[in-house]
Amino acid sequence: MPIETDAILQYLEEKERKEGALPRPLEFYRNLLQVQSEVERKLVSRLEAGLSRDAINKRIENGTPLISFDELALDWPLLTAAFDEIKGIFANYAELFNSSKRRLAELGADVLLTRSALKRWFTKQKLPSTISIRGMDKKLVNSIIHAAIKPFLISHAKTLRDSIDQERWRRSYCPICGGSPDFAFLDAERGSRWLLCSRCDTEWIFQRLQCPYCNTQDQNDLCYFSDDAGLYRLYICERCKRYIKTVDQRQAENQVILPLERFLTLDMDRQAIEMGYKPHYRVT
Repeated sequence: MPIETDAILQYLEEKERKEGALPRPLEFYRNLLQVQSEVERKLVSRLEAGLSRDAINKRIENGTPLISFDELALDWPLLTAAFDEIKGIFANYAELFNSSKRRLAELGADVLLTRSALKRWFTKQKLPSTISIRGMDKKLVNSIIHAAIKPFLISHAKTLRDSIDQERWRRSYCPICGGSPDFAFLDAERGSRWLLCSRCDTEWIFQRLQCPYCNTQDQNDLCYFSDDAGLYRLYICERCKRYIKTVDQRQAENQVILPLERFLTLDMDRQAIEMGYKPHYRVT
């Protein structure tokens, strides 16, 4: 079951009390979550599951995610206000992204939050050519857009995630929003592999012996590295040269907070990239 945003905040606040301060990446993440959590609270009474059981079953059967962009209930004033706060947080931690505080602070919602730009982002297309931000890394621009729209995606996902028949899905993209996975875990009961959506944090079951990016099942192309404790695994694919970080919950002594693990395992990203493998995202 996905961890709620407030539970992650509580964990980080307790960690800060015990240790006196959070590392900069976790401090950034905590501040980001505080804004996103507030947006989620404002949305909680506004969203309803708008699909019938028959419609849900048909989409799952056809491999169609349960949310399309045109079905997103976007509160534009709320989204714009969240964007302004979020870009400020990115600006305050610009050194984490090898970026300029001034450039980040100058990003405008009127450019990045147009319906056209958001739809292209959602459907994994290149952003409109009219968006040209000199000196700004495209992955970073996409990350800021994602951070602003994420609480809307999560709120929609909460209304639909219990409707997913996991055994009928088993696809390499999210059953809720169609996003790509960026983390995985092996469950404590059977060691089944579950993927975590990079966009809405939905979890879904997937084959152990298959690449979640190019879908190859050729075992000559697939392998993983593990840490000494066996808690973390780095699955790599030689066919598409991508990797996915994984935590084995059978080896975990404490509760695993999956969204937080993205930040706790940043060194695994560094090692994978140094070995020539790519993360889940593509530059758009």
